Amino acid sequence: MNFADTTFVFLSTVLVMIMTPALAMFYGGMVKTKNTLGTMMHSYACMIIVSLQWILIGYSIAFGPDISGLIGNFQYALLHHVGFKPFAPYSSTIPHSLFMMFQLMFAIITPGLITGAFAERIKFPAFILFILLWTTIIYDPLAHWVWGNGGWIKNLGALDFAGGTVVHISSGASGLVAAIMIGKRKYIKTSPNNLTLTFIGGTLLWFGWFGFNAGSALAINDVAMNAFITTNTAAAAAAAAWITCEWFITKRPTVLGALTGTLAGLVSITPACGFVTVGSSLVIGIIGGIICFFSVSFLKKKFNYDDALDAFGCHGIGGTWGAIATGIFATKAVNSAGANGLLYGNASLVLKQLEATAATYAYSIIGTIIIIKVVSLIFKIRSTDEEELQGLDISIHGERAYHID
Repeated sequence: MNFADTTFVFLSTVLVMIMTPALAMFYGGMVKTKNTLGTMMHSYACMIIVSLQWILIGYSIAFGPDISGLIGNFQYALLHHVGFKPFAPYSSTIPHSLFMMFQLMFAIITPGLITGAFAERIKFPAFILFILLWTTIIYDPLAHWVWGNGGWIKNLGALDFAGGTVVHISSGASGLVAAIMIGKRKYIKTSPNNLTLTFIGGTLLWFGWFGFNAGSALAINDVAMNAFITTNTAAAAAAAAWITCEWFITKRPTVLGALTGTLAGLVSITPACGFVTVGSSLVIGIIGGIICFFSVSFLKKKFNYDDALDAFGCHGIGGTWGAIATGIFATKAVNSAGANGLLYGNASLVLKQLEATAATYAYSIIGTIIIIKVVSLIFKIRSTDEEELQGLDISIHGERAYHID
């Protein structure tokens, strides 16, 4: 065991953990005042629910000994055989238990991202069951496919350094399905209730993302440092591109635009950060910022769905671009464990990335449809008109975010 690597991944784990309360603030500041706490509670509830699910069965499904390339068996249930000694198929230099905790933080934030799609209109009991089923049925198998020892997408040779497919495409696609199936809010028109809160959350997401991406190297080495640099570069490039588009079209560069553009860049670089050069990350960020801007600005109006906080526009679209970009820009000069992409003479990697992307979309969409149907048989999913008018903070949680006397 390498103590430098262990310290690095431990700190990265803590950084990724910070991202979920950061997401709560980012989302919480963008909804109506009367739904602030309910929206933030969604992210916090994911921390509670998934932490327990992961220990019981989740980690074993995602990273346990392989069954036909699809899921892990239950050998690691309740963390049996997950101890302090390293487990070489995942990392030979850090404790197996630390790898488990690092992956837990990814499992927590992924369903948290979905919650932005159906903000301000879902009942809490239905939400709890949805998150539990979604994590178990969608996230855990996907994590095994892409990262698990023996997973079929991993064996295919598709690349996903830190979660473009597993985290962002899955949450974006599922969020879109949930938004459509649950239905539009009755009172959509609103301004963010507290952009200061959103600013703090968005900035902390950028901060935590260094653990998310660089930490995925699972060692303090050249690949981790490359991921660190490419992550920051793509974030800044996408923010600049978003602000430029916004300034040109609306004549006003906004704080919310800067934050959302940064998020688009972070999403776009996530699958590629450990496989591409700094120059490539600049291109990935710029294109990611532009396509996510137009997705958020025009896609919802065109197709008339209510993805309240743009889970699909940022994470689905950005993750898709990032997965494809990995196939274009990846080079073994950056990471010998990866592969060369289209620009380095290997067009087949693009095809593998497209296959992985299509499989993730198909599985996430079909699985989410089934899960929502099942949840609707047990609980009423949609809040009532009265609850939505009053706000979910009071009607469901009995609290207010702001008391002005």
